[in-house]
Amino acid sequence: MTYTSTRFCNNIACTLFLLMFVALTVANAKPAAFLQDFHITWSDSHIKQLDGGRAIQLTLDQNSGCGFASKSKYLFGRVSMKIKLIPGDSAGTVTAFYMNSNTDQIRDELDFEFLGNRSGQPYTVQTNVFANGKGDREQRVNLWFDPAADFHTYSILWNHQHVVFYVDETPIRVYKNNEEKGIPFPKAQPMGVYSTLWEADDWATRGGLEKIDWNKAPFYAYYKDFDIEGCIILGPATCASNPSNWWEGVTYQHLDSVSARRYKWVRVNHMVYDYCTDWNRNPVIPPKCLAGI
Repeated sequence: MTYTSTRFCNNIACTLFLLMFVALTVANAKPAAFLQDFHITWSDSHIKQLDGGRAIQLTLDQNSGCGFASKSKYLFGRVSMKIKLIPGDSAGTVTAFYMNSNTDQIRDELDFEFLGNRSGQPYTVQTNVFANGKGDREQRVNLWFDPAADFHTYSILWNHQHVVFYVDETPIRVYKNNEEKGIPFPKAQPMGVYSTLWEADDWATRGGLEKIDWNKAPFYAYYKDFDIEGCIILGPATCASNPSNWWEGVTYQHLDSVSARRYKWVRVNHMVYDYCTDWNRNPVIPPKCLAGI
């Protein structure tokens, strides 16, 4: 929220103008129609609006995948979408939902990547965090439900203390701010919100052993309830430094006891890959892993 003095405003019109300015600086908390906050960035023929624009269908076929992005960038807050993933044999496909600063070599990025599977196998979600251009922090979790049977909510909470990836109300990853230990944390660069559906059968399913079956195409993923609450970057980033923003509150600076139990349950029962314990890639434990996930 941006604070602007009202001592020079002595009429209702001026006060209303200031309230409208504040509302434009902090993103609306209500789920929005697709075109309110987003635009198509790749292959508009493969993105179809449904339910009056409140939902969309993404298509992948042999001609193209597709993608969309937010119209604005944000610095801290929470972004969430409800997604229903590709059903059946989706091996070799990737449905991605992420935030990105688009600053090349020093980019910050927060990734959800849903890796397609052969029929009957669990869907895997891969998360990754880039800070100041440094990534390679992949973790993978097998989802404990069928994400193609119905919509589920996927969220990224981002404040000065940590980044938390949620599946519905369950945290599956926490990336803490350990700058005091010399570990980069994304806090200075605003990021846009993006999503893509694309072919990645060189790596997505069993390391590329399972290839996409184009006989099953076209592949569809569905989205609805686009919800962004955060500081829109329209100028000076005064909103992002405001400790009164709800996502900076004490409640959101750490996991509560219920969330902590859920987080531990996911890590113990459903995590299938962690860069911290990949000794082939990292013979020496990365500093971030020693500092705490």
